[in-house]
Amino acid sequence: MSDKPKGGLIRSSMVFSGLTLVSRVMGLARDLFITARLGASATPAADAFNTAQSFPNLFRRIFAEGAFTAAFVPAYSKVLAKEGQDAADNLATDALATLAAATLVLTVVAQLAMPWLMLAINPGFGYATEKYKLAVVLTQISMPYLPCMAIVALLSGVLNAKGRFALSAAAPTILNAGILIAVIVPRDAVGSAYAATWGIFGAGIAQAALLWWGVRKAGAKIRPTVPRLTPEIKALIATAIPGAIAASVTQINIFVSGIIASQVNGARTWLSVADRFYQLPLGLVGVAIGVALLPALSRAIGLDDKEDAQKTTDQAIVFAMALTLPAAAALLAIPHYLIDGLFQRGEFTAYDATETAKALFHYGWGTPAFVLARVLSPVFFARSDTKAPMRFAIVSMTINIVLGVALFQVIGFEGIAAATAFASWVNVGQMAWTLHRRGDYSPSKAAWGKLVRVLIASLLLGLLLFGAQWLRPMLEAPLAGFRFAGLGPKEITILAVCLVGAALYPALLFLSGGVTVAEAKAALRRRAGTSDAPTPDTL
Repeated sequence: MSDKPKGGLIRSSMVFSGLTLVSRVMGLARDLFITARLGASATPAADAFNTAQSFPNLFRRIFAEGAFTAAFVPAYSKVLAKEGQDAADNLATDALATLAAATLVLTVVAQLAMPWLMLAINPGFGYATEKYKLAVVLTQISMPYLPCMAIVALLSGVLNAKGRFALSAAAPTILNAGILIAVIVPRDAVGSAYAATWGIFGAGIAQAALLWWGVRKAGAKIRPTVPRLTPEIKALIATAIPGAIAASVTQINIFVSGIIASQVNGARTWLSVADRFYQLPLGLVGVAIGVALLPALSRAIGLDDKEDAQKTTDQAIVFAMALTLPAAAALLAIPHYLIDGLFQRGEFTAYDATETAKALFHYGWGTPAFVLARVLSPVFFARSDTKAPMRFAIVSMTINIVLGVALFQVIGFEGIAAATAFASWVNVGQMAWTLHRRGDYSPSKAAWGKLVRVLIASLLLGLLLFGAQWLRPMLEAPLAGFRFAGLGPKEITILAVCLVGAALYPALLFLSGGVTVAEAKAALRRRAGTSDAPTPDTL
């Protein structure tokens, strides 16, 4: 039995989550500002800008949250433990050179081919239309963000392998700040779209520079060099490719959904706005736990400590669902209240809010699956199995495409989001069944008991939020005509409802027994005399 502190995983996840929360709050401010400027269905700028974000972001999420979590961190950790810092630095140096060269080539090719690629990415934009031309130019500007983020991904892997999670979690705040600063001056929709896209470009360079400084400060001596396909790099690539596909299934599904959505004016922006809401629990919980879980689980499996591996995974799943299910309950209970209260202003119309809420509802019941996929993937990756999750991802993507096209014809735009949610649950079901069948992992009885209690607490929260939406006219009436710092009755009441819900949920969770007070305290502290778990970094 391992004497490793069980709070270590949660503490490391909370470091990542806390800093990610700062980034998400800034991201919300960014999105509120941009949607008011760009709108959705009323102007061509919004769909064009969201395309410029989504194309490099697809690869960013694959590299940053998929391939190198799956392949680089275990390889780097193993070399660091067995051969020392110098050998680990050599591996990271070669990996960085190879990755940077590959993404630079991909960027240049994509920029040159963008006029033709855009027809495949957004067939609904048409050819030579104003929206098509703007989307081509903006995406060409944003593409250099890809190699910057690939570099950030590798450098984050180095820091994460050393148990340092702060900088990699803090880096996204630079992107949000860069876009916000860039769009202060322009007043028209197209000018704001150009400015925001150049903000993405500048932020990518700044993020890479920050992580480079952090790695050097952490004692790793990674240096620029010519790419070399050493046996170690070939092995890394062989592991990373299926791992990237497997870990990125949700993002690829969303990207495919965007292609279908291009048939409807404004739909890409509706999906993008709805995407922001489920990305909050995915980033705060799913990615954070995945980042912290992989090194912890790899260590337990390497020591053949089955009990520790079981407890670590149980803890990760219960913790993830304790934070995800209430978010899903909110998205299901008050989707229109959230979108209308926060986003409907300026160029973002009441029609845009209604259509976005339809997508958000379906993303709501898919949110637990989005997060569980992030938590279950490392259970495979820690056992050096990236091929099985890749197969599951291919099945999920196929279902998403077929079902998305079918539902789009039957129920319209919202069918795209419904297909994505369903396909994600299929992906999670395949993972869970395979782990159970192999005997690698099944939730313990104690974990199942905790999950049921968490579900009860979340359902109660959802009922309370639904009641608040029903009472919305009554809540807003006392504030009629009142405005403060640009906030009116609808903004103030939805923020108040969210804050009250966030305050009530811990009480519901404790009362249901999903998490006890003692467990919460244990998660927030580290036992005296222990230091082998990943710990917060002060960078």
